[in-house]
Amino acid sequence: MTLFVTSSPFVVNADRPLLSNANGFADAVREALPPQCRMLFVCSDPCRRDLTCRFASDMICAFAEAGIFFSQFHVLDGENGDQARALVEDSDFIVLAGGHVPTQNAFFQAIGLRQILEDFPGVVMGISAGSMNCADVVYVQPEEAGESSPDFPRFAPGLGLTDVNILPHYQQVRDRLLDGLRLFEDITCADSMGHVFFALPDGSYFYQDPERLLLLGEAHVIRDGRIEPLTDDGQILDMAEFE
Repeated sequence: MTLFVTSSPFVVNADRPLLSNANGFADAVREALPPQCRMLFVCSDPCRRDLTCRFASDMICAFAEAGIFFSQFHVLDGENGDQARALVEDSDFIVLAGGHVPTQNAFFQAIGLRQILEDFPGVVMGISAGSMNCADVVYVQPEEAGESSPDFPRFAPGLGLTDVNILPHYQQVRDRLLDGLRLFEDITCADSMGHVFFALPDGSYFYQDPERLLLLGEAHVIRDGRIEPLTDDGQILDMAEFE
């Protein structure tokens, strides 16, 4: 399997969805996909087919403008969750949508997506929440009002595709307040004791295949209560060298 763990695959502040080539992203995806590519778009909210189809349509248009076309396209959500295994087996490229992490995580568990993907030989791309749910153990960073409560579950079983825990859209949310607390300094740093999180702005991503795990672009690392710069835009870090 080839895995792209992204914050967002789109050009920042564009007037329409465009596939970004920041840090070589579009080129890397183009190289990874087969010529006749069958795509499966997996929802974030199984009850919102309208939202899922709109997001999927944006994705198809963005890829088409980048010269990447799909011979087949399907959506996986609550209406056809019982067909998840067949849909995955009939796909070369799986895109995991962004959205609310716990909602998507519950859907993945309900359809057994982790088990279905165990031997998937193709390409998987996570977007935001979809990327977060790729982890073996997902850090569910509080996002909505009330989720800063100590009773909110902060960790959940993920898809087991990677050990990387990302926090997306760092350029947008780094100064955010949630329930009167600073999201990163007061909440996430406290949760990082004994854990490692990677805060990615849009345009940065992880690339993983059976031989290597690379971090491409700007990132901050959060661990043991501290946030520190890790890489700059344009930089590539082989995670085998990460300490």
